[in-house]
Amino acid sequence: MSESDVRLTALVRGRVQGVGFRWWTRSRALELGLTGYVANRLDGRVLVVAQGPRDTCQRLLDLLQSGDTPGRVDAVDAEWSDDTEDIEGFSAR
Repeated sequence: MSESDVRLTALVRGRVQGVGFRWWTRSRALELGLTGYVANRLDGRVLVVAQGPRDTCQRLLDLLQSGDTPGRVDAVDAEWSDDTEDIEGFSAR
């Protein structure tokens, strides 16, 4: 991670579980060169944690909000942080 890297934490609401959303998100993040993970939450939302350059994380956020995802995204609540962890690759949990 470089000093300019940020962390995007996004909670995605809608019909996003059981439709390939996590695998689609992982593929987009890997294509963008981001690290982090995507995981289903018990309440039906999907958690996305992505780290990398701010503009690249923003591109992933834009993709999540694009309407071109598997399933149906109703809303994405995003938070930005300068706090990053040493995470290798991008996994679906």
